[in-house]
Amino acid sequence: MPDKGNYLTKEGLTRLEAELDEFRTVRRQRVAERIQQAKELGGTADNAEYDDSKNEQAFIEGRILTLEEITGNVIIIGGDVAHSDRVQLGGHVTLLNQNGDEEGYTIVGSAEADPAQGRISNESPVGKALLNKKVGEEVQVKTPAGTVTLTISSIN
Repeated sequence: MPDKGNYLTKEGLTRLEAELDEFRTVRRQRVAERIQQAKELGGTADNAEYDDSKNEQAFIEGRILTLEEITGNVIIIGGDVAHSDRVQLGGHVTLLNQNGDEEGYTIVGSAEADPAQGRISNESPVGKALLNKKVGEEVQVKTPAGTVTLTISSIN
C-alpha cells in the first residue's frame, strides 16, 4: 500500500525546510565538534559530556530523517480554499461551541498541527468531523470529557 502524502501549507513547508537546513548545516556540525572536544578532554569511557553529545547527535539525526520523510512526500494545501463553501484542508473555519463561544481553527496536516495556535489536524477528531461540512451544519465530536456539539458559523 503506498504511503499517503504529508499535507502542508506553503508556509509550513518553508518552515520545515528551514528547520531541516538548520539541522543539516549548523546543528550537525556543532554536535560533531562537541563530540570531538569531549573525546580530547577525557576519552569516551565515563565521560558525561561525550555521552550527552552522542545523545544529542542521535536526536539530531532522527529529526533530520523525520523532516526528510515529511518534506519528501508533500501535498500542498490551502491554494484556493477561500472560494469554497465547504471546510477543506488549509481552510479556516469559525465555530460556535455549545456554550455559544466562538472558536477559530485552520485545518492543516498533522505535521503542522498546533492547537494552541488554532491549527488543528485533519486527522484529529474535530478536524475529521469538520471536513466537507457547510456553514450552519452541526457536528458532534466525542472528546474525553464527553460529546461536544459545534456549529459552523463561517468558512474562510
